[in-house]
Amino acid sequence: MEIREEPKSSDKKTDLNVIYIVLDDVGYSALGCFGSEIETPYIDSLAKNGLRYNNFNVTPLCSPTRASLLTGRNCHAVGVGIITEIDWGPEYPNKRGRISDTATTLAEILKMNGMATYMVGKWHLVPGHEAASSGPFDNWPLSKGFQRYYGFLLGMTDQYSPDLVYDNHRVPRPNYSNYHLSEDLIDKTLEFLADHISVTPDRSFFQYIAFGAQHAPHQVPKEFIDKYEGVYDKGWDRIREERFKRQNEMGVIPPNTELVERNPGIKAWDELTIKEKELFIKFQQTYAGFLTHTDQQIGRLLHFLESKNKLDNTLIVLLSDNGGSQEGGWNGSINDSAFFNGIEENVETMYKYIDEIGGPLLRPNYPKGWAQVCNTPFKYYKQNTFYGGTHVPLIIQYPQCIPDRGGVRSQFYHAIDITPTILDILNIDAPQVYQGIPQMSIHGVSMMDSLTEPHIPSNRKTQYFEMLGHRAIWHDGWVAVTYHKTGIPFYKDQWELYNVNEDFSQKYNLAEKYPGKLRELQEIWWQEAVKYDVLPLDDNVFRKGYNGLQEGRTTFVFYPGMAYLPTSVAPNLTLTSYSIIITIFRWDSSDEGVLIAHGNHSSGYTLYIKDNYLVYEYNYVGTVYRVESSIEVPIGFSTIQFDFNREMIIKGTGRLYINDQLVGSIFMPRTLPFLISVEGLDIGRDRLTSVSFNYPVPEFPFSGQIEKAIIQLYEEREPENFFESERKDSITININGTIILR
Repeated sequence: MEIREEPKSSDKKTDLNVIYIVLDDVGYSALGCFGSEIETPYIDSLAKNGLRYNNFNVTPLCSPTRASLLTGRNCHAVGVGIITEIDWGPEYPNKRGRISDTATTLAEILKMNGMATYMVGKWHLVPGHEAASSGPFDNWPLSKGFQRYYGFLLGMTDQYSPDLVYDNHRVPRPNYSNYHLSEDLIDKTLEFLADHISVTPDRSFFQYIAFGAQHAPHQVPKEFIDKYEGVYDKGWDRIREERFKRQNEMGVIPPNTELVERNPGIKAWDELTIKEKELFIKFQQTYAGFLTHTDQQIGRLLHFLESKNKLDNTLIVLLSDNGGSQEGGWNGSINDSAFFNGIEENVETMYKYIDEIGGPLLRPNYPKGWAQVCNTPFKYYKQNTFYGGTHVPLIIQYPQCIPDRGGVRSQFYHAIDITPTILDILNIDAPQVYQGIPQMSIHGVSMMDSLTEPHIPSNRKTQYFEMLGHRAIWHDGWVAVTYHKTGIPFYKDQWELYNVNEDFSQKYNLAEKYPGKLRELQEIWWQEAVKYDVLPLDDNVFRKGYNGLQEGRTTFVFYPGMAYLPTSVAPNLTLTSYSIIITIFRWDSSDEGVLIAHGNHSSGYTLYIKDNYLVYEYNYVGTVYRVESSIEVPIGFSTIQFDFNREMIIKGTGRLYINDQLVGSIFMPRTLPFLISVEGLDIGRDRLTSVSFNYPVPEFPFSGQIEKAIIQLYEEREPENFFESERKDSITININGTIILR
C-alpha cells in the first residue's frame, strides 16, 4: 500500500453518504426482523431494503466493539480491551481506555478525504479520568475525526436527565417537558444534516449515531410500556420458543438450529411467584417499549433522508454493540448502583415501585431470564464470549448495490470488518502514516463482495474473543470457548468445542469427542492473543487503575461555577475516611440550597442547607442515612464540615460541624464499597437527577455564596483488601464474581 496522508480523491466514490447506527445491549433476537415480537417497523424497513447478516459478531462489551467498529482493528491492539472508565495503566497497554494514536478512525480517514463527519450519542472511548470538562480532550470525539459532536462521553446516562456534551463542552439538557435523550439525539442529527445539505449539498457526509438505548437505565414514556400490556404474561420460556420459531420461518437461523436450554440459574417461568412474574413482566414491557421508541427515532431519520432525496445515496449500517445484558441480575434491578456495588435487590422491595419502572425516579434493568430471551437462540450474555454475548444483528442498506433486497447473508464477519468494507466501497486507502505517526495495519477484511454475491465464502477465516478472562476463537466454522470464573487460574478453565457450521446455537459441546480439534483451536487462540496484544490476561474487575491527573491526590479543592464532574473524575469516597470542608457566606436566613452533591436517586451523598438547618444525607441504594444540625447555620461566614470515620471496612460514623462545633452525628452500618454513584459531583447545586427527595428540584442551587469546597481523603484501602479482611463478616461472592453484601 502506498504511504500517503493526503486524500486519494481522483477515483474516490464521492456521491455516497454513510450512516452508522449503533444500538446498545440489543441481543440477536430483539429486533422484529430477527424474530422478535417487539415492534421495530423502521429497522425492519432497513432489512427489507437491505440485507440481514445472521453470522455477525462483536466483542461482548460496549467500548471494545466501538473501538473495533471505528478503527477496523482488534480492540486489544488499539488499547480498548475493556470499558474505558478504568485506565488499567502502562503495564496493560491493551486496556488504556482510549484508541491508540497508531489507529486512525473512520472519521479521521473520511475527513481527510473531504467528507463531513458528525456524531451523536454514546462515545465511550475516553478514559474516565479524562472525562471532566477541563479535559484533556485528546480522546474526545472532535480529536478523533468528528467535526461536530453531541452526546455523552461515558458508558451510560439517564434518559431523562443526561450528562450532555456538545463538541468539547458540557451543556444542560434542553428545557422542555417530556424530554427524552433518544429523541434529542435525533433532533441534533437532523440539525447537523439540515445544516450540511443546505449549505454543502454536494459534499458527502459520515453520520455516526450511537443511542444510549437499550442500555440501562431502561426509561421510556409510559405509553410505550403500556403498548406491551399482556404480551409478556406468558413468560420468558414461551416468548423464547416463539422467537425461535419465527427465526426459523424468517430464515435468520439455519434450519437445523436447536434452541439451547435455559442458562444456569434461570428458573422456569412456572416456578416463579406471582409477584416475581408481575415485576419481571413490567421489566420486559419497559425494555420492549424502549426499543419501539428507539425505532421511532430511527424512523424520523429515514423520513428526513427520504424527504431530502438522500436515502438512495446513503449507505446505512445498523448493529448492536453486544448481546443482551446480564447486569440486571436474577431479579432485575431498579437501582444501577446496586449492580456496580454487588448488592442484590430483592423482589419485595422492588415490587413496591413497580408503577415507577420506566419513569424518571428509577434506573431499571431487566432480569437475566429476559436477557437470554434477547439472545435467542444462544446461551449466556453480554460480557461472555459465547454467542449470547457476541452474536448480534447486523443490517446493511445500500440501495445502489444490493440485488436481492431483503436477503440474508450467512458469512461470518466481525465488527472490525465494517470499516474496511466502507473504505472498499468508497475506494479509499487507510493511511500508513497519520499526523506523523505510523499506523498499524487494519485487521478487518472487506465484506463488499457479500453485498452482491449471497453465497460467496467469507473473507474472514479466524477471529479471537476475550473479556475479563472469558475467551473464544472462531476458525473455519469451529468455535472453542471457555466461561472463566473470577479468581480461578486461567489454566484451569474448561474449554468447550462447537462445530457452528452444524450447530449454530452452540448446543452440543464436542470437546470430549474431538480433543485434537480443541487443542488446535486453543493453540490458534494463543497465537492470535500474542499477535493482537491480548496478553497479559487479568480478571480483576476491581482494579484501581491509573487516574491520570488525579493520580495520588488525597486533597481536592473545588470552586463554585465548576461544571458537573463525572463520577470517574470525582474523589472516590469508598473504603476510606474523609472530610468535606466548605466555606460559605449567607446574606440572610433565606439563603439555602445544595453545597455539594454526588450521585442520584440510586445512591450518593449530599450536604445542603434548608430552613436554616444544615443536613447531610447518604443514600445507600435507597436506604438514606440523614443527620440534621442541632443549631441553625449562622448568617455571614461559616465553615461547614462533615467528617466520616470508617470502621470495619464499610461501616462508619459521620459527624457534622458548623464553625468547628459538633452539631450532629450518625452511625452508618453500610456504605458503598466500590462506587458512590454512576452520576457525578456538583458544587453549589444538584444537577441531572437529585440525590435527595427532601429538597426541591431542579438543582436546588445555593443562594448564598460558596468560597470553596475541600475534600480530604485518609487511609485509603484497596478493594482487594476488602475481600481478604471482610469476607467472613460482610460478603459472599457468587459464581460470576459479584459481591453480595449481607
